[in-house]
Amino acid sequence: MTLAQWAVSPFLDYGFMRRALAGASALSLGAAPLGVFLVLRRMSLMGDAMSHAILPGVAAGFLLAGLSLGAMMLGGIATGLAVALLAGLVARLTPLREDASFAAFYLISLGLGVLLVSLRGSNMDLLHVLFGTVLGLDDSALLLVTAVASATLLALAAIYRLLVAECLDPGFLRASGGAGGWVHMGFLVLVVVNLVAGFQVLGTLMVVGIMMLPAAAARFWVRSAASQIPLAAGLGVAASVAGLLVSYHFNVPASPAIILAAGACYLFSIVGGPQGGLLRTARRQRRA
Repeated sequence: MTLAQWAVSPFLDYGFMRRALAGASALSLGAAPLGVFLVLRRMSLMGDAMSHAILPGVAAGFLLAGLSLGAMMLGGIATGLAVALLAGLVARLTPLREDASFAAFYLISLGLGVLLVSLRGSNMDLLHVLFGTVLGLDDSALLLVTAVASATLLALAAIYRLLVAECLDPGFLRASGGAGGWVHMGFLVLVVVNLVAGFQVLGTLMVVGIMMLPAAAARFWVRSAASQIPLAAGLGVAASVAGLLVSYHFNVPASPAIILAAGACYLFSIVGGPQGGLLRTARRQRRA
């Protein structure tokens, strides 16, 4: 078997592989650009917190309606936004910082969500929610992910300048009469919606990986946000292709294979990236 056949034949021969690639690629195109702004705003761990925060809502939807994608999505959006609002409120009303508040609420959410799924579902249902079923996507899940990705890209195009201004100097944006608060809340809504849409693909525990790892890797290759966004999306798609091929040829779970492929790209970027990579830094030190 040639390298081209090794890379292409699984997607040509099997419909479930094509659907998995379409779903994972759409998720990457929508989520990775959001990860770029999370990195710029030093809120990377918030993405992880929000991915856990949606779990109780997803579990509640599962308890009420079974494996209904609509019910689980509505529940996940509700609890994700509730955790974001509560964490921000606690940070404003108490001395606790927002990152610590997010950490506390996401741990509570994770425990509650696992408990709710365990009350009615089997271990297989719990694995489905936590780790996704990228190789078993149906039409409704695929349409949901592609619709959310399309809406996310349009929304980012509309508020791009305000997001960049808030990343650089949120205080100035508020002082100059800019809609800093609304931009921040709109951005959080986009993060939550993408995490909820992506749990069907990679699960609530894994979906944040495709949001953050390509974005963090892109930071080592290009400097500006305008360049990091398409690069992060492309790296996410490449990780999806690589992970699915490894899953098919070596018979390993697809979701962790995709995240590990993204992680390998991140580690390579740390070493070889021209913007602060270890090799570049070592060369500069030798010249100095």
